[in-house]
Amino acid sequence: MLKREIKITEDGSHTIYIPELNEHYHSTHGAIQEAIHVYISTGLHFSEKNPIRILEIGFGTGLNAYLTLVEAENNKRSIVYHSLERYPVDEEHLTVLNYPEQIDFGNKELFRKLHQVDWNKTSEISANFELKKINGDLKTIDFKDKYDLIYFDAFAPDIQPDLWTEEIFKKLYGCTNSNAILVTYCSKGIVKRALRASGFEIKRLAGPPGKHHILRATRIENFDYKEPFE
Repeated sequence: MLKREIKITEDGSHTIYIPELNEHYHSTHGAIQEAIHVYISTGLHFSEKNPIRILEIGFGTGLNAYLTLVEAENNKRSIVYHSLERYPVDEEHLTVLNYPEQIDFGNKELFRKLHQVDWNKTSEISANFELKKINGDLKTIDFKDKYDLIYFDAFAPDIQPDLWTEEIFKKLYGCTNSNAILVTYCSKGIVKRALRASGFEIKRLAGPPGKHHILRATRIENFDYKEPFE
């Protein structure tokens, strides 16, 4: 089990740092502002589907889920949220995360509820937000559901190269609905090429503070994997 440390990022919000990997769960320039920029503004706000079905790769601290829950409550938008995590964060670290104090939202107990509900079981967090946390491995899981939006928030390719491959993105293409989108903080060339080869049209967008670019990928309908992508 890798050691985890709580760190403060530049916008005052927490992240988790893994010394052995020299890797943070979020941007040190601001965990909350990065998550809002990449996943909420670029992803959730870009999709008009309601209800909307979301798949997150990397539940981590629960920050993306909490921000999405806040959006669901504030805008009365119906969201089904599935999140895949192979190595759940332990209770000791979760209880000290300061996201409820940093985010302007009336019901701060809902952040704790996200973490208290059982894994691998569908739970109603609110009237607008249904959650299923899946303890599993992206490389071996067989998705049974279809999604409209994917938050791809795995560790960076130099840390987890096996999760940023054409094989993985083809799997994700296979579990998406028509006009689905995928958003991620990583805009490396290997990621763009893998997404394009898997049936996604890529758009490079301005990143949050500390990052030049991020990606939004849109599903190409009836994509034929056997044909070379131009």
